[in-house]
Amino acid sequence: MAVKLSNRIKLVKPSPTLTLSAKAKEMKAAGIDVVNFGVGEPDFNTPEYIKKAAHAAIDANFTRYTANSGIIELRQAICDKLQRANGLSYEPKQILVSPGAKASILNILIAVCDSQDQVLMPAPYWVSYPYQAMLANAEPVIIPTLEEDDYKITANSLKTALAVNPCAKVLLLNSPNNPTGAVYSKAELESLAEICLQNNILVISDEIYERLVYDGVKHVSIASLSKEMLEQTVVINGVSKAYAMTGWRLGYAAGPAHIIAAAGRVQEHATSCVNSITQKACVTALNEEDESIERMRVEFESRRNFLYDELCKLPHISCFKPQGAFYIMPNIGWYLQNNTKGIDNADKFCNLLLEKHHVALVAGDSFGIGTNVRFSYANSMENLQKGVSRFAEFLAELRS
Repeated sequence: MAVKLSNRIKLVKPSPTLTLSAKAKEMKAAGIDVVNFGVGEPDFNTPEYIKKAAHAAIDANFTRYTANSGIIELRQAICDKLQRANGLSYEPKQILVSPGAKASILNILIAVCDSQDQVLMPAPYWVSYPYQAMLANAEPVIIPTLEEDDYKITANSLKTALAVNPCAKVLLLNSPNNPTGAVYSKAELESLAEICLQNNILVISDEIYERLVYDGVKHVSIASLSKEMLEQTVVINGVSKAYAMTGWRLGYAAGPAHIIAAAGRVQEHATSCVNSITQKACVTALNEEDESIERMRVEFESRRNFLYDELCKLPHISCFKPQGAFYIMPNIGWYLQNNTKGIDNADKFCNLLLEKHHVALVAGDSFGIGTNVRFSYANSMENLQKGVSRFAEFLAELRS
């Protein structure tokens, strides 16, 4: 007789982005020319100065376990970065280094949530947020947003959510946002912060895409708004996106010392420390940044401009222009209602697009918005041109 799985894990579905990426790779391995817009990682190589630091760590035999929360020089480098770039003042004891920002968020949720606690999250949301809340034995509560509001929650929508969810304890806020690319302004954050302080809501502020902003937009951390908000926020960040270090697996949490200490205890009994070589490389990444980071950002902005312009040319497609990250989410709602092929949801749309035109997109259902699909423009300009052309051909077929 098979061992019964936990009720909790039965609610957790596989990551659609990872599933899609695996399917696209299988098709490529079979010789099919697939354009993959599903993967959420930079297509650039890790900068040379960072790789050299990793080699130096290996040559110095820095290959053993470190302190669970991270080596002191890395935690100090993170403190210095947060002060320099975000105006946030932390001590090393307020920093927890984890194997990826995803682990950072889960550690914090497990540390602060009990059964019956609720975690508020705007939709569209990153695919893992609801499941991370469930794994922490909390209830995910989705706050819908509107395209006309640039897919951002407002003070009114947050108030409404709190009024009907009396067990709300955490607001999971992601700016710049995956999947929409929306970036909250200082004024918007101030209105949300006021409500969170009034209702004793902890904000987990996922800022992993902070360096990837466009059109002169400035990233603002909600924790920087006041001393009170600093004490009511845990900032999540890492090196994966800005430094093209997705496979190195390093994220961090910065926040009130008692929360960070509790999350550290979770990590002690789960993953323990991040690998030592990555930690050494990240000290260099944060302290000795070169021009390669800005070059990546400029290239992403150029790609965004091209893809946005091309998508806006397509009939019956509406598209919010992202101000950050490297994603764009056109609204395909008209095509879901006006086709003769039985495609009535974004998942079916993406499956047929991959099967017939060999373009991999992620269905918006995975992000809590069923009328949209997500492109990642962390891709070559050649692939962007090829992929959007195939996408246009598919839409034309659906219209005919």
